[in-house]
Amino acid sequence: MPNRERVAALIALVEEGMLIDALHEFYDENAQARDNLDPPLQGRQRLIANAQHLLRSVRGLRVRALDWVLDGEQTRIRWRYEFTGHDGRRSSQEEVARQRWSGDRIVEEHSQYEPAQQPLVAATLQAA
Repeated sequence: MPNRERVAALIALVEEGMLIDALHEFYDENAQARDNLDPPLQGRQRLIANAQHLLRSVRGLRVRALDWVLDGEQTRIRWRYEFTGHDGRRSSQEEVARQRWSGDRIVEEHSQYEPAQQPLVAATLQAA
């Protein structure tokens, strides 16, 4: 079960722009994650590949935790993503990520957001 310091360290790393490092340090090797109703992605390496694809699809990404809750082995983090496209256009999205931890690693994550918030990223990812 994570403690408050462990969750705060995850958030700090993500906010510093170290998304790939956060996946290495905080996600279990067999972690699974899914967005909305999409099928889950299985395994840390797949999650890293997905994050790398996202990072390549935009010129810039800034992430901030708006609030978070730790309840036993469960966390809920409300994130705000600010994207800058390769053409300079900007967009943002908010999502709620619910995570289940085993020890000090995330084993399952479910992120929920309104897809209409991300036209810049969705268009870029669909073209890839």
